[in-house]
Amino acid sequence: MSAGKKKTGSQAAGKTQRVLVCSGGRYESQANAQIRESIMDGWAECFGEENVIAVHISGAAASVERLQPTIVFAIGSYLPESTYFGEVCREAKKIGATTVFWATEDPYEQDANYRITDDFDVVFSCDRWGHNFYQRERVFHLPLAASRKLHYAPIEADVEKTIDVLFCGVAFTSRKDIVRNLMPTLRNLNVKIIGPGWGEFGIGFSDARIEKAQLIELYRRSKLVLNLGRSLHFENKRFVVAPSTPGPRTFEAAAAGAFQVFHEDTYELRRYFTAEEIPTFSNKIDFDRLVARYINDTPLCIEMARRAQKRTMEEHTYGDRVRAAIEVLKAEGFMS
Repeated sequence: MSAGKKKTGSQAAGKTQRVLVCSGGRYESQANAQIRESIMDGWAECFGEENVIAVHISGAAASVERLQPTIVFAIGSYLPESTYFGEVCREAKKIGATTVFWATEDPYEQDANYRITDDFDVVFSCDRWGHNFYQRERVFHLPLAASRKLHYAPIEADVEKTIDVLFCGVAFTSRKDIVRNLMPTLRNLNVKIIGPGWGEFGIGFSDARIEKAQLIELYRRSKLVLNLGRSLHFENKRFVVAPSTPGPRTFEAAAAGAFQVFHEDTYELRRYFTAEEIPTFSNKIDFDRLVARYINDTPLCIEMARRAQKRTMEEHTYGDRVRAAIEVLKAEGFMS
């Protein structure tokens, strides 16, 4: 099932709702910590900041009794054995709270979803194809998104675009393969490709890690921003589930005003953005056409970036995702 995009009058309905957000496994990445903060903002947008509390998973069970939430909303990875959600759900059920889990790492850990399938009332998966591989009812697709507070940046047309092609992210094997295929074209451009594992590629490539503020500044100075999916699967051997839904960086970069060119394996992107907002390529010939069309037409790139940003802020923020989740909880009888 897919969670729809209906808006709710949740400000009025949400006055009696109190949400406890819990996450933070032992090895939680900085990216996941940022997603947690973004999701918090989405709930606060619906129910008010005073009704949304975040706790670390290690103290979540004790917090349920003390804080008396109506919704316990767990997020992130279910893979680490040290991250145990069962106790939290048992405490939540004692006080009649609804328990929800949003799997933000699907489908890369799909084989381990048994660790949460029996505990939560409702499960949301960030991946459309992956959500079909839970052996339980009440599993819904809910893609990740962008944060109004953390990711939005105004588009300034007069900023000089000194970078032809930008990519920021870990050099997973699939990404390296794509970039190697594009190298005959990239060698003739001013590229900046940054992230652990890229340094071996030479000039224009770096192993550095950068902060969010630096990334937004790089978006402002780049003509084309490459969007390449990841391929690091931790526990995904049983069904070998292929990722389908665009990752959060797609929405975050659009909110920040980047003009993206998206490497597509499926047509899932078109559920979220049109070709006039984010164009796609699947091989070097397609990529060369995009470069020829856009690299020297900055006004066109900016116009497309504006469209993608507008779409994101209207349909793909964490406030939109939380409202979609609320609609599911209502339809399933967990909220009035």
